[in-house]
Amino acid sequence: MSLSPNLRIDFPALDQHVGGKPLVYLDNGATTQKPRSVIDAIARYYERDNSNVHRGLHALSMRATDGYEAARVRAAKFINAAHSAEIVFTRGTTESINLVAQSWGPANLKPGDVILATEMEHHSNLVPWQQLAARTGATLKYVPVAGADAEHGLDLDALDQLLTPRVKLFAFTHLSNTLGVLNDAAALCAKARAVGAVTVIDAAQSIGHELVDVQAIGCDFLAFSGHKMAGPTGIGVLYGRRQLLDTMPPWQTGGGIVVNVTFEGSTWKPSPERHEAGTPNVADAIGLHAAFDYLDSLGRHSIAAHDYALGERACAALSELPGIRILGPKPGKPRGGLVSFAFADVHAHDVVTFADQDGVALRGGHHCNQPLMRKLGLPSTTRASFYVYNTNEEIEVLVKSMRRIQKFFAG
Repeated sequence: MSLSPNLRIDFPALDQHVGGKPLVYLDNGATTQKPRSVIDAIARYYERDNSNVHRGLHALSMRATDGYEAARVRAAKFINAAHSAEIVFTRGTTESINLVAQSWGPANLKPGDVILATEMEHHSNLVPWQQLAARTGATLKYVPVAGADAEHGLDLDALDQLLTPRVKLFAFTHLSNTLGVLNDAAALCAKARAVGAVTVIDAAQSIGHELVDVQAIGCDFLAFSGHKMAGPTGIGVLYGRRQLLDTMPPWQTGGGIVVNVTFEGSTWKPSPERHEAGTPNVADAIGLHAAFDYLDSLGRHSIAAHDYALGERACAALSELPGIRILGPKPGKPRGGLVSFAFADVHAHDVVTFADQDGVALRGGHHCNQPLMRKLGLPSTTRASFYVYNTNEEIEVLVKSMRRIQKFFAG
């Protein structure tokens, strides 16, 4: 089943002009637009059910609690978690990863242990491990990204050398936000499990584009954000195996996470409550529930086929431009629904600024991948990233805009 072109009407933000041109929104790797059903779900909560959750006995509080916990159950179903208690709501991928680093890390790492990440990680899945290594005395190592001939995938031979019993945690991205490389998460988790390492997956870029099944993948932790999958900003999920979450102390403390408090100390509730101190983001959890429903109504296999086909099509079309360097899989090879590229004599910020004059929204910079960019010898790239509402015609607009930019800077 293919996606209907008529679904664009579900996204009100797309119905506008920028600089007198119809908006071509190709910055979905940063954040996606929201369908009307998500916007309406949030408005409905504030209009009818706005109240605090879990501790109120009046009607509004009970409705708000029901909506919030229903979102947790829906999140578990969306990623096929074994139980809703394995779902912790956070502000997003960054907070989810920091929760693991701050809560699981100090009790499980010591000098001589190794934290393993990859060279393609977003700063959110890199900086927390730097801080954790400094705190615990563990060593942080990286799986190299292979060269262009290997399409910038992970160097799996190096991985096999690095993945020893000293590795206690292996953190990696599912889909690279710069390279468009889709890692085989199940295979990587199996390798880690064989040496007893705990796995943390950054699924921010993959969660809205394809079926993500945590039981099939076999991961210990998985993090994602609502705003990259047609949901609201300010809400995200940490999936963790229940046996791990229940042994982890709270990272943040306060109301809602305690069984009993005395002047001398406190005792904690089981997960997920122990990891959600204070008033949660009820409205956006309810909006996230609506996003899960919307994506499943389209069919996640259809979404993946659509988005990844646009990535391949854009890669092939842009490759025909002179003097362009494209990162990641070569034209005709499978890639995620994004493509990053660089012109030899035009800075990415100039590309994005000029494209905006054509109504095309792109992303330019290092994409929170500074170490990777340095390795590739690039200060920045331009990134076009696609989602369910993008079309082949918009890729033609993108390429036309890039030709205009090249002509202008060629003098």
